[in-house]
Amino acid sequence: MKKGAIFDMDGTLVDTEKFYTRAWLETADDFGLERNPDVSRMCAGGSRRQHRWIIGKMFPTVDADEYIDHTIARVKKWSEEDLQLMSGVKETLEQFRADGLKMAVASSSPMADIERNLTRVGIIDYFDALVSGQDFEHSKPLPDIFIFSAGRINILPRDCLVFEDSFNGVKAGHASACETIMIIDQVRPTDEIREIADGVYESFDEYLRDWRQK
Repeated sequence: MKKGAIFDMDGTLVDTEKFYTRAWLETADDFGLERNPDVSRMCAGGSRRQHRWIIGKMFPTVDADEYIDHTIARVKKWSEEDLQLMSGVKETLEQFRADGLKMAVASSSPMADIERNLTRVGIIDYFDALVSGQDFEHSKPLPDIFIFSAGRINILPRDCLVFEDSFNGVKAGHASACETIMIIDQVRPTDEIREIADGVYESFDEYLRDWRQK
C-alpha cells in the first residue's frame, strides 16, 4: 500500500486544461497569427520558462511573455466563470484520506493560482502540501518537483503515487521513481507514455474502482 499521493492540478484535479488548450489557440488571433494546435500540446504541464521558449520558437515575431499573459488572462476569466472538478476527484481524495495517505499538489502553475483554484472547488483542505513548479529551475519533464513534494509530506518517492494528465508530467513522475498514473484528459497516451506509466485510466472513477480492489 502506498503512503502518499501527489497530484498535478490543471487537467488532473480541476478541469482547466480544456481552457488552456483553447486559450493557446485563440491568443494567436490577438497577434494576427495562424492558430497552431501544436502549441497547446507542447505547453501542457510546462513552466513559464518552457512556454517562453515554445512561443518564441513557434511565433518568433511576437513577444513571448505578452502571448503567455494573454493566454493566462483568458484561462483565469473562464476559470472564474466555470471551474469544475474532474470526475471522481472528490471521491478519490476521500478514499485516500480514509486510507491514511498524505497528499500533495505539485503543479506548474503559480502558487496563487493553485490556492485560488483548489479553494474555489472546495478541496484545498485535503492536502498536506502545495508545491508550485514556478519555484524550480528544472520543470517537468524533469522530476525535481515530485521528489521535492514527496519530501514535503515526508514520504519516499517510491512510496508515493503521482497523478498526471500531461506527457511532461508522466515523464517527470516516472523519472522521480514514484508510481505514476496517467488520468486522460485532453491528450491520448502515446505508446511511449503507456510504456513508462504504471497505469493509464480514463478517469479517477475508473482508477478508484481498481484501488478499492487492492
